[in-house]
Amino acid sequence: MTPMPRIPDGVVSLADHEAHASTVLDDNAWAYFSGGAADEHTLRANSDAWSRIGLLPRVLRPLAGGHTRIELLGRTLAHPILLAPVAYQRMAHPDGEIATALAAAALEAGLVLSTQASTPLEDVARAMGSEPGRGPLWFQLYLQHDRGFNLELVQRAERAGYEALVLTVDAPTHGARDRERRAGFRLPDGVSAVHLAGLPPPPLQSAPQPGQSALFDGLLAHAPTWDDVAWLQSATHLPVLLKGILHAGDARQAAAMQLAGLIVSNHGGRTLDTSPATAAVLPRIAAAIQGTLPLLVDGGIRRGTDVLKAIALGANAVLVGRPCVYGLANAGALGVAHVLRLLRDELEIAMALTGCRTLADATGALLNPEHPAAR
Repeated sequence: MTPMPRIPDGVVSLADHEAHASTVLDDNAWAYFSGGAADEHTLRANSDAWSRIGLLPRVLRPLAGGHTRIELLGRTLAHPILLAPVAYQRMAHPDGEIATALAAAALEAGLVLSTQASTPLEDVARAMGSEPGRGPLWFQLYLQHDRGFNLELVQRAERAGYEALVLTVDAPTHGARDRERRAGFRLPDGVSAVHLAGLPPPPLQSAPQPGQSALFDGLLAHAPTWDDVAWLQSATHLPVLLKGILHAGDARQAAAMQLAGLIVSNHGGRTLDTSPATAAVLPRIAAAIQGTLPLLVDGGIRRGTDVLKAIALGANAVLVGRPCVYGLANAGALGVAHVLRLLRDELEIAMALTGCRTLADATGALLNPEHPAAR
């Protein structure tokens, strides 16, 4: 008989989940899930930036009847925590994305499924269920070189009941991931990006001529542009959010195109090393769009206090990636649920101790006066 999963002894925080997962995952999977680009400055900066922001407690505030509910894309969510898209989750646990979906549904958390998932999107949608109390189910999209292939994948997501598309725009090429290269990373047998099966090869191109770049004149000849974003908007009835926004100019362009939302993200530090921490740029993006469209953020969120800080800096919700994978590695669906429960419990504690009855009370006034966004 297979033993029932359990949370490992002594695991009481997201940091504990990470430490324990490092003993469970093999070197190959650990390098993939935990590593960042190059010297990993951005990877470290993401969590450090949240830690450097202080919260200013308020006392004797009326807190009875408080809650963590938010409104997002026309739905009322129980809390502002969503699961970020993470590829190849069956490398972390045999149940992979199915376990993650079950945990998300049980904890009323939104789920964003990766294009590079190792489980078909239809199976994940069934595991997520149709109960009205569950969080939203979104599909993350990497635009491929073949529009017909992209359209077929989008239509599959529509038919399966996905409620929005999250277009990742910050990775036209991989970052220089030294940790993966040192580990000799490869996908294990039986794990693949199932949604990319059958992708036609890119059009044949001549070998780079003298003075040309294999990257710029090869792979990036098919890199998405704003025109492709407009095409995607016209090709689907689903709301389209952009993930990977760090520059205010890009945020204003997205608002002008009436995108459904933005996700401030540096790809978890996995693409351009030394790009800024998401906590550092979030206030600038919020100022650029002035509440004209929903704003989410990911990168380095490890405590409920981080979630509250994100809301105070202008986000409507947050996404969490690596910690959920670590929970998955440690205890399957139960481990992911434990990570989400810890974050929500810590968020409620932080709200109570800063005098926030609801997240509408979480403004710049919560931040230490030294922070630029404090008001």
